[in-house]
Amino acid sequence: MKHLAFPDGVTRDDLVAWYRTMRARTRSLFDLVTPDSYYERPIALRNPIVFYEGHIPAFAVNTLLKLAMKQPGIDEQYERIFERGIDPEDETAVGSPTDVWPSRRAVQAYGTEADARIEQALASGVLEDDGVPQLRGGEAALTILEHELMHQETLLYMFHNLPYDRKVVQAYDRKVVQAYDRKVAPAAKTVEARTGSIDHSAVRIPAGRVTLGAPRDGAFGWDNEFPHLEVHVDAFEIGRHNVTNGDWLAYMKATGAPAPHFWVEHEGEWRWRGMFALLPLNLDAPVYVTHDEAARYAAHHGKRLPSEAEYHRAAYGTPGGEERAQPWGDAPADATRGNFDFAAWDPVSVGSFPEGASAWGVHDLIGNGWEWTSTVFDGFPGFAAMPSYALYSTDFFDGAHYVIKGASPATARQLVRRPFRNWFRSNYPYVYATFRCVR
Repeated sequence: MKHLAFPDGVTRDDLVAWYRTMRARTRSLFDLVTPDSYYERPIALRNPIVFYEGHIPAFAVNTLLKLAMKQPGIDEQYERIFERGIDPEDETAVGSPTDVWPSRRAVQAYGTEADARIEQALASGVLEDDGVPQLRGGEAALTILEHELMHQETLLYMFHNLPYDRKVVQAYDRKVVQAYDRKVAPAAKTVEARTGSIDHSAVRIPAGRVTLGAPRDGAFGWDNEFPHLEVHVDAFEIGRHNVTNGDWLAYMKATGAPAPHFWVEHEGEWRWRGMFALLPLNLDAPVYVTHDEAARYAAHHGKRLPSEAEYHRAAYGTPGGEERAQPWGDAPADATRGNFDFAAWDPVSVGSFPEGASAWGVHDLIGNGWEWTSTVFDGFPGFAAMPSYALYSTDFFDGAHYVIKGASPATARQLVRRPFRNWFRSNYPYVYATFRCVR
């Protein structure tokens, strides 16, 4: 099987190692919250925390073992109640908070059994079979792995919203990234505000063609990444850096716009809602806002948000006309290129990773915050739902979700690839998403 994070091919040993380290990271994430928070709903638009500790293993059982390999499940009730999450338009559509969920001990016991069954399947089961749609190219196995990576990030969105007394502060010192035996990127360890040193200039990008999506060449991707689509992009100007907290503060003072969700007013000063404590507001860090807030800011300045195609042109295009695999070239994503893969709990100052800049000199297109685009989420011409997760994308082709590109501090490196697309509702304030303006 083929995956862009494994240029030499994916072996069974790779899959098992990936699964084990990923599960260790997930367990570390659940250790960040106090036991009495287990049935809390930190984000009212999402299920309680207990759901996600059951959903991740249940999804793996439902997708790989039952759907793809036609094996029996472990517990039909769990595999039904933990089957799918929710994405309501507003809180009135959320189920009753008095719903009864299993005990944590029972959920974790289910997860332990699921881990053993999944590891056995990855080590010795039939993972590739062209006669089974879910097993073509090892799709189901890679689906469950990337699905968990995405939930690790969305778990942090939830935990970020918990009161500080509901978090285990000691876990901050352990660093979840240790589950992957990595070191924190030097630029992300200690960041001092550099107010006034940010280059606010725009970069002129000439007209050219970009490739959205990916060819169906056997490499794994989610259904909305296929097929590839060539698009002409007119010339435009784009911010060299993301809009910063300092930029937003000036905008607030000029217009009376509200503060973003990640800001808290404390003793007459604006602070950053950090994962474990209120922090001084780094005016040079990218501002995290909703799509709607970003669009209003851009319009106020006589600009707009970039389209998905314009993002691609700025990120992957080159003056010579060729397209790169990553903004910096074809080298794999690593800790020198940006703030992603759990390198830090919060965003750092823009421009902290010059080695990750694009050919045009645009910074932080990967990492430090997803980038809102003006593109409504939909399939490319020729879209086909994936056999392993038929509703993954189609449930959101509703005109209410917008494409975000790039990566955030909590985006796993295996998801850092050119065709990867993420999306959220335009009014969702909890995602680690920033923006830049174009003209």
